[in-house]
Amino acid sequence: MDYKQAGVNIEAGDQFVDWIKSSSPKYPFQNHLVQGVGGFASIFRMDFPDIKKPCLVSATDGVGTKLKLATHFDRYDFVGQDLVAMCVNDLICTGAQPLFFLDYFSTGKLELPVAKEFISGVQKACVDSGCALVGGETAEMPGVYPKGEFDAAGFAIGVVGEDQILGPQRVKEGMALIGLKSSGFHSNGFSLLRKLFEADLDKWEAELCSPTHLYPSVFNDIDTQHIAAVAHITGGGMDNLLRVLPPGLKVELNPWAWTPAYQEVQERSGLSQVEMLKTFNCGVGLVLVCEVSKQKEHLDKLKNSKFEAFDLGRLKSGESSWEIL
Repeated sequence: MDYKQAGVNIEAGDQFVDWIKSSSPKYPFQNHLVQGVGGFASIFRMDFPDIKKPCLVSATDGVGTKLKLATHFDRYDFVGQDLVAMCVNDLICTGAQPLFFLDYFSTGKLELPVAKEFISGVQKACVDSGCALVGGETAEMPGVYPKGEFDAAGFAIGVVGEDQILGPQRVKEGMALIGLKSSGFHSNGFSLLRKLFEADLDKWEAELCSPTHLYPSVFNDIDTQHIAAVAHITGGGMDNLLRVLPPGLKVELNPWAWTPAYQEVQERSGLSQVEMLKTFNCGVGLVLVCEVSKQKEHLDKLKNSKFEAFDLGRLKSGESSWEIL
């Protein structure tokens, strides 16, 4: 018995790597990439003369059980974008600019059409996020994953000047919140969503399979100099806002209209408004914290971007918490 008979096809893996190398688009920071896909490790040259005290920033994440929808609908590119988005959207919360990305793709049996569709989604999302796909790992593990199942993880690296780092240290009482609308459920809550929509999953395919917004380009439209903090609204919903608050501040949120998909979830689940907001993003994918005097300027600039933004609320003195007004 050889390795292939045991369930691992090395030749298919090599073909996949060759395809990735041949199909890789031109990325931002291409000239920084000394060695990329195909080697034992990737090499990226650090050369940022315009950034004072450059700090490397790292983030890792996965797609969760949304992957089950990919196998159900036999569609895989949208979860490729989800994987990149979940990492780079975390990365930019520090004010960092994404530089490069790596992926981990594991499955019981490597099906090249599936893997290629998935990586095509990753490649496009990397270009749209302004970073390079420099490498990754494809693992074929028979006996670990049932037929047709797979898992994926992503790893993003970015750079930010030490004096430009965003976060609680820059947040003050009275600052304003700008909400950027999500493209849907993004990649959170799908263990519950799959159960709620189990009986009519196909009817809700568009809403459930909508890929996570890629938010790095928002900083092409506004200057991070006037942003104090950024919160990526993922699992835990609005509780993510508490991660950018210093002690002694609370969040007062303005109400916003939920799309029919979230209304349907609330009706089917019986969750209260607070429970919904602690589980899902409820239509808010990213939150920017800024001076009140700069809020209108940012909102005006964002009107011309691909992101729909609105006044989400204010920061007040109080115990760390959030509430809807």
